[in-house]
Order: sequence, then C-alpha cells, then structure tokens
Amino acid sequence: MVNAEQLQRLKIGSEWVTPLNETFARFNIGTPYQQAAFIGQCGHECANFRILEENLNYRAATLMRLWPKRFPTQEIANAYAGNPKKIANMVYASRMGNRDESSGDGYRFRGRGCIQLTGSTNYFNAGKALGMDFWAEPDLVATPTYAALTAGWFWSTHKCNEIAQTQDWGRLTKVINGGTIGLDERIKHTNEAIAVLS
Repeated sequence: MVNAEQLQRLKIGSEWVTPLNETFARFNIGTPYQQAAFIGQCGHECANFRILEENLNYRAATLMRLWPKRFPTQEIANAYAGNPKKIANMVYASRMGNRDESSGDGYRFRGRGCIQLTGSTNYFNAGKALGMDFWAEPDLVATPTYAALTAGWFWSTHKCNEIAQTQDWGRLTKVINGGTIGLDERIKHTNEAIAVLS
C-alpha cells in the first residue's frame, strides 16, 4: 500500500493513492521493488503521472526522424506536421488491430494511460480483462483509475513483476518501451521510489 505522504515525497499527486493501490492489489504488484519499478516506469511514461494522453503534435523534421519510412520526404511530412489527429491516423493505421488511415482508429486508439495503451486490439483486450468497454469509450483510459489499471494489465500480461524483482531495469524498460528510451531517468525514478517505499 502507498499513502499520500509517500507519493508527495515522489512529487506525485494524492489523487493517485487509490488508483495505485487498486492496481497493486488487483495485479499482485506486492514487493517494494515491484511497486517502485511500476511507479518509476509509469512516472517516465506519463510525466510523473501528469500527462495521460499521447502528444502527437509534431513538426515535419520530428516526423521524419521518428518515422522515416512513413515520412520519407519533407513534402509528405509537411502535409501532416502540427496535426495530431492526422498524424495518429497515419502512423497507427492498419496495425495493432486498427483499420486503415481513413477509419480514424489511429487517433481514436492513440496512446493513453500510465503505460500508453495504444491500438484497437489493446483497448479491447484491456477492457475485457477489466470488465470495461474501452473500445467504445477510449477516453476512460485517460482517467487516473483506468490509466493505472490498464498499466497494471499491461504489467501483468508482460510478466513485469518477475523482471522488477530481479532489478533488471534495462530489460524491464525494453518490455515497456520497446527500446531503452529514458533508461537513466527510469532508473532514477525507480531508485527514488525504492527509497520511499522500503
């Protein structure tokens, strides 16, 4: 169990006490290492529990750097730059259970929550596991309760407890992020949380 005073020391709002404790209980995230790693990883993914929705407002140069295959020329990138809806519909089209670009699924099922749940299939499966219809109401995932619970669902389905217990932060980051983006900051957040929760 975490309390408001512990979260305050980690610069996390007290509105997260209940969502985090519900998530820890439901997904058996029980040891200080597991809870600290969850807080550290989520803290990096969602700006220390402040931003629960993916920001896709990119300039052309950023689009070309992030998705070189999808934005191979300045002209194509310029046509999407500064339009989050259009960008999401393009970069998430025809994958993760989403339909084509014109369907709007990319933006509808953009990253939300503490571990950025993304794609129609993930919204459907997380909703099924949690007894909610996130497919019909995707914005629910951007509320503290479901932002935490969907992160817990991801954590559980990807066996993150076991990795957290071994303190292999690089491997855990790869499972959550697909790479090691922000590894140093994730480790720093996790170590701070270990110190507070132990």
